[in-house]
Amino acid sequence: MHKTEKERVVAELTEQLRSTDSLIVADYRGLTNTELRELRSKLRLHGARFSVVKNTLTRRAAEAAGAEPLLALLEGPTAIAFVEADGDAVAVAKALADTARDTKIMSLRGGVLQGAPITGEDVEALAKLPPLETLQAQLVGVIVAPLTQLLAVLAAPLQNLVGLIDARITQLEEQGDGAAPAVAEAPAVEDAADAEPIADESTEPAPDTEATTDDTTASSQPEAAGEEE
Repeated sequence: MHKTEKERVVAELTEQLRSTDSLIVADYRGLTNTELRELRSKLRLHGARFSVVKNTLTRRAAEAAGAEPLLALLEGPTAIAFVEADGDAVAVAKALADTARDTKIMSLRGGVLQGAPITGEDVEALAKLPPLETLQAQLVGVIVAPLTQLLAVLAAPLQNLVGLIDARITQLEEQGDGAAPAVAEAPAVEDAADAEPIADESTEPAPDTEATTDDTTASSQPEAAGEEE
């Protein structure tokens, strides 16, 4: 490879490293050209480009792009899956892990995920995560659940208040039904109380009778005295 060609390759790798924050490095040693093509097609569907690179040129590009974590992974035959901005890193890791398991040849060295270095074991764990759509649904569930609980908490006092009002109405209705006989008997007690003053009035005329008798006696005495004279 001529110097000009090498410079072009380094420039392209540098741009790729600067434009992506997630990549996975694999040792492709032993894979056939057919297997490499199939793997590239799978990764392309998930938004990643799988490129076989030369370590010396990739080191220069990593240093230029400030991707120091990548330097430790550049040992032996190297291929890099560059995950694009709209790519699915989980699906890319799964496709690579499936190929490594099926072929029993390719091995995963590690990579960079959202700017943070990861190991080969991390790539295996990443491959076991649910698909992006499932993760998004779970995230929505996590966000919605507290809101649903909050609405339930806010609605509970209103429901309790309605329940208390209904219970109070029922209690008053039951008390009203039980108090009906007592109200019916009340007039009898009032009649008895009213009867007592009437009885007192009937006994009060007695002094008037005595006064009348005395007046009659007094009036009759002069007449008697006259007769005696």
